[in-house]
Amino acid sequence: MEDSIKKNVQQQFAKNAQKYVTSPRHAHGEDLSLLVSSSNADTHMEVLDIATGGGHVANALAPLVHRVIAYDLTEEMLTSAAGFIRGNGHLNVDFVIGDAERLPFEDASFDLVTCRIAAHHFPNLPAFVSEAFRVTKPGGKLLLIDNVAPEDDHYDQFYNRIEKQRDPSHVRAWKKSEWVNLLERAGFRIEKIACFSKPFHFNDWCERSGLPENEKNELARIIQQASLEVRDFFSTQFDDAGELLGFSGESTYFQAVRQK
Repeated sequence: MEDSIKKNVQQQFAKNAQKYVTSPRHAHGEDLSLLVSSSNADTHMEVLDIATGGGHVANALAPLVHRVIAYDLTEEMLTSAAGFIRGNGHLNVDFVIGDAERLPFEDASFDLVTCRIAAHHFPNLPAFVSEAFRVTKPGGKLLLIDNVAPEDDHYDQFYNRIEKQRDPSHVRAWKKSEWVNLLERAGFRIEKIACFSKPFHFNDWCERSGLPENEKNELARIIQQASLEVRDFFSTQFDDAGELLGFSGESTYFQAVRQK
């Protein structure tokens, strides 16, 4: 089951790789700025950016640290990220293909481990966090950003349903409380949590995943026919003709240190 999920991820991102490099949602944002400013990056640091995607975290940290490994499951994503990062003149970034849940690195190898807007595609989050803990040096940090589901089960199920409908490689966005529990059980101590409202422009959101027009229309219908309570919770917006414009979700930044 996990292998089939990962093949779906590879297929989905292979055909849409360049969209994630140029996506304003991924290339910019308060969350990326916070990650960089909170990293306390210095020129001695070794950094691992797991599921680098378009390479935006690796690109932002490269001028500040000794070396970055941009790591991703999908070869086409790494190729696009490499073109973007090397095009910016950063030569201290290595590109490695591999699985977030089975890292091919030695214990305690990295001062910083980062992962931004990707973990909802991982089928085994405990394995990912365990591996991230293993390769982080004592005193080093995991800087994690991901879309999160609401704490209320009803809203959680709705949000994950529409994400899965849009992108079959989506596994599950976790609740903030689930992330805190998982990180602390793995041995991390959480230093900082920050939450960000995440507006989704419906057309752009669907285009980024390459959703066919008929499936896009079906997804719009599901959102439009949701209860008023659900539509209000997600700040759903429509134009004067009743066409769906977008809605708002949430992403969260977790900063966690390995103490031993």
